[in-house]
Amino acid sequence: MGRIDGIVRRLSGRFISLEGGEGAGKSTQARRLAEALRARGLEVVVTREPGGSEGAEAIRALLLHGAQTRWSVRSEALLFAAARADHVEKTIAPAIAEGAWVICDRYLDSSRAYQGLAGGIDDAAILALHGFGSRGLLPDRTFVLEVPVEQGRARAESRDGAAADRFAARDDAFHTDVAAAFRRFAANEPTRFRMIDAAADPDSVTVALLAGLADLLP
Repeated sequence: MGRIDGIVRRLSGRFISLEGGEGAGKSTQARRLAEALRARGLEVVVTREPGGSEGAEAIRALLLHGAQTRWSVRSEALLFAAARADHVEKTIAPAIAEGAWVICDRYLDSSRAYQGLAGGIDDAAILALHGFGSRGLLPDRTFVLEVPVEQGRARAESRDGAAADRFAARDDAFHTDVAAAFRRFAANEPTRFRMIDAAADPDSVTVALLAGLADLLP
């Protein structure tokens, strides 16, 4: 057995994150993947970032709403790290320790992509914040749901209309940098990451996610 923040981790507990740009279908696939895993008899907790705990949800409202200039990129990085620390302590670590599979819609790698590569903060600084706030907890498997930036924007606009958040409203150049960051992470960490073609139909994407968990499934 391993330990997470001093809590004994059962071998059956797993932590899965879904990453990607805007309109990639992460929330939809988190729900679909959870249903598929529950059908296999697994206990599954679905959560999201920023958010997933009372404190983190309060920070989510601060981060996603308001003018794009509301926060500097350094302030964003600190707020995301604070939200993640509470999320890990209150929700993620306890669920894994109890043997559940946790599926998280965004996690650390979104900070590395959005505030890091696209925002200009050194990756080591983002990881240092994560090491302190969340004790370095990483997913067992991270899926990057990839769609062309233009297709993702169209999906997000269809979904959100005029209610796009501070990040979704940024220009295509920013989102192109975000996509490049995720590809770079996947290339550098092939054991943890799997790239998924999220432009395919939802059923095909879910099948690909399950295939990408074959080595972890009991």
